[in-house]
Amino acid sequence: MIRRGVVLAALLTSLVTLTLALARQSATASPAQQTAKPASAADDPSGMYSFLREGEFVQLTLDDGKLSGFISRFGDADSDKGQFIDQFFDKATLAGDRLSFKTKTVHAVWYEFTGVINITPGKQPGQEDYRVLKGTLTQHTTDASSHDKAIQRQVEFKAFPQDLSKP
Repeated sequence: MIRRGVVLAALLTSLVTLTLALARQSATASPAQQTAKPASAADDPSGMYSFLREGEFVQLTLDDGKLSGFISRFGDADSDKGQFIDQFFDKATLAGDRLSFKTKTVHAVWYEFTGVINITPGKQPGQEDYRVLKGTLTQHTTDASSHDKAIQRQVEFKAFPQDLSKP
């Protein structure tokens, strides 16, 4: 009986200590950390967006204020023509509506995007094109001599429809 009381007291003390630590951590979080989390699912830019060609897409995931994602595209080189290639983000930032990412290099190709996330007037969260990524996409290609060839273009990547009723 005494042993059960000691274990219960130790468990209660641990719980109180954890609660205080979490309260302290949230009180000392920077304003950027506090605003990085979406207020609701409608504020969360996570999801799939169109990419350059039919069947290609960009996936954004915002988890605990950290942005990650990847591009899924068709290969263009002779060695990978028509094959799906997933290029994960090497770096990604989201500050308000400002978005930027750089992918890892796959088959001597990588992408950089800098732009904004726009909300389409008259659209509801979860509808197709509710969000649009608008900005500059730079495609980098390294040739056999290790020279970087960069092609820059203005793009708009439109959100695919989502079912917001799922948890």
